Amino acid sequence: MANIEMDGKALSVPDGSTVIDAADAAGIYIPRFCYHKKLSVAANCRMCLVEVEKAPKLLPACATPVMEGMKVQTRSPKALAAQKAVMEFMLINHPLDCPICDQGGECQLQDLAVGYGKGGSRYQEEKRVVLNKNIGPLISTDMTRCIHCTRCVRFGQEIGGIMEMGQIGRGEHSEITPFLGHAVSSELSGNMIDLCPVGALTSKPFRYKARSWELKHTASVAPHDSLGSNIEIHSKNGTVLRVVPRENEEINQCWLSDRDRFAYEGLAAKDRLRRPMIKQNDVWRECDWQYALDFAVHALQALKEKHGAQQVGALATPQATVEELFLLQKVMRGMGSDNVDFRLRQSDFSADAGLQGAPWLGMAVAEVSKLDSVLLVGTNLRADHPLLALRLRQAAKHGARVSLLNPLDDDLFMPLAAKAIVSPAAMAETLDQVRRVLAGETVSGDAQKIAANLQQGESKAVLLGNLAQHHPQFSELHSLAQQIAAACGAKLGFLGESANSVGGYLAGALPAAGGLNAGAMLNNAPKATILLGVEPEGDTYNPAQAMAALRSADLVVALSAYKSPTLLKSADVLLPIAPFSETSGTFVSTEGRVQSFAAAVKPLGEARPAWKVLRVLGNLLALDGFDYDSSEQVRDVALTGAVSVKLNNTLKTLKPLSKVTHGALQRVGDVSAYHADAIVRRATSLQTSHAAANNARMNGALLSSLGLCEGVLIKVSQGEGSAELKAARDDKLPDACVRVAAGSAATATLGGLFDEIKVERA
Repeated sequence: MANIEMDGKALSVPDGSTVIDAADAAGIYIPRFCYHKKLSVAANCRMCLVEVEKAPKLLPACATPVMEGMKVQTRSPKALAAQKAVMEFMLINHPLDCPICDQGGECQLQDLAVGYGKGGSRYQEEKRVVLNKNIGPLISTDMTRCIHCTRCVRFGQEIGGIMEMGQIGRGEHSEITPFLGHAVSSELSGNMIDLCPVGALTSKPFRYKARSWELKHTASVAPHDSLGSNIEIHSKNGTVLRVVPRENEEINQCWLSDRDRFAYEGLAAKDRLRRPMIKQNDVWRECDWQYALDFAVHALQALKEKHGAQQVGALATPQATVEELFLLQKVMRGMGSDNVDFRLRQSDFSADAGLQGAPWLGMAVAEVSKLDSVLLVGTNLRADHPLLALRLRQAAKHGARVSLLNPLDDDLFMPLAAKAIVSPAAMAETLDQVRRVLAGETVSGDAQKIAANLQQGESKAVLLGNLAQHHPQFSELHSLAQQIAAACGAKLGFLGESANSVGGYLAGALPAAGGLNAGAMLNNAPKATILLGVEPEGDTYNPAQAMAALRSADLVVALSAYKSPTLLKSADVLLPIAPFSETSGTFVSTEGRVQSFAAAVKPLGEARPAWKVLRVLGNLLALDGFDYDSSEQVRDVALTGAVSVKLNNTLKTLKPLSKVTHGALQRVGDVSAYHADAIVRRATSLQTSHAAANNARMNGALLSSLGLCEGVLIKVSQGEGSAELKAARDDKLPDACVRVAAGSAATATLGGLFDEIKVERA
């Protein structure tokens, strides 16, 4: 610790701190523009100049380390004069357009101009004008307002992992610009909006929608991936207008992924379901809640009496809250059925009997930044879990050895110590080779390098991602990863796919012995099926099979926030439920963190919170234990006891490696981050070119062997389903593999994510 004096106050601060760190800790405010606690020090705005005893000139507080006995004056006449002079220079070319600037009311320049600026300018020359840049559908630019703090430039280099913005020119001709006019495409790009201290970079979807002081702020939790990012929902007149990060150093720090930031657009989609609807003679009619619920209850009871309780089942989205999933399984079990599941994209359930708890990350999120060695298995980490990728990127910068076993070789924006890019059919065999090397056998190639990396360092992890969890050999990948982790002293973890991937297990929304899992129900749907937030065309492993199965059911009761085309074809009753912004509930993140949230706005139209709808269904079905008055009561019953003791990644029995055969071509069906759930699929600004799923990618050798060339229209087929897509070349893909993304309307007619696929010229 160093003992210093600041503005006459004695302080003791850690060695290595800067003056601005010491001031912030002591509650002494020093003005700044370029400084940000998560970015490197640039010291280019000079707004934080302070007077240090015995220093020949004023020093920037952000770049000056503390020293024993240092005496600092932050508001001496000399320091204030310098700060006011810097502010005057800042405003020479800055436009006086605060009344129309979207940053108004939350602008650092505006605030500091009040404290350090003058009432008028001494400069009479014309202000310079900088042309705006089109950097994509998410960020709006007004570059004349830019003060060249370079926060956005440093963010791309240091946090986003890719330098997408840079500075050109010198002096008053300098400009911040994207390279070669490219749009900004990072999955974390929206954070530049928060970082910009002026109105140069603002939210394009939010542009001119409201003033900051008009907005109601509600703390909430992001529902789109398993991290559980803390967010703040900004609303006006009952409409969500913006989502921004809420700082939590243990989870998302001060960042937010673009998916969590901009997906709110989907909350006001045109196909929102506002009133209950019933299909009569193949015609949909709106009705009141009482009629719809009575119809559903009587139909469920009639089919149960006719076919038995085992012909009643329920499927739920893993974005549903703990309360909703708990009440859904309680309704099912109250009716005598164990057919309930939320693992819609999982295809291999053979390890279920060996599970000893809820699969989870295996460590705290904050520990990811401190790993020395990690093996990623089956994950498009940057797209699926952007903020976990950020933490791992920071670890890699400090020397962590990151290895990858995957069918995709997308750039993770971090150095990889070793990687094995193999077909899905070869993933289990390659992982077994890693296990064999760690067991002392001799194996050459990528497996040897991966095993060597895992043997280094103290803190290690083997993490299975979304692609691994969707894989037809998931149980074998799980078993092999468990053996590898044990052999090298690593932690075994799962990068949960959705907001409540862990919460679904804790809520008991799983089939008991003898019950049907999601795969079985989507292959051959029970006579009566309840859907909770499920859109089968985008949320399932095999959408073509799922849609056919639901169409064959005698009754489908869908609790949904949207009127999706598939539900209009297959459902008999549509009950409008509220999305996360309009209800209270709880998510359990991939690290096992329980986080509850409240509604930010009232439900749209006649929509109701799903937990209330399920409570009423339970009561109308005359089931016991549905007398809940609040979601908190449901949560307390659903999550009794310590959550930590219910988290366990270890299988009781290990699965032997099986031989898998595939046809000539195998599909690699990754789910785009911007098609992952019902809300984000409807967020128009996120449906950008890199989110589109209208092409089929394969390497050049495969294109040539099929007599195709890049850009031609081709027909891809799986089973009886087919789709016309454009051929695209990606030489990073393994041989005999065709990458066709899932989750979008363009590929909803196709089959399983990793099943055989056929390709021919259209």
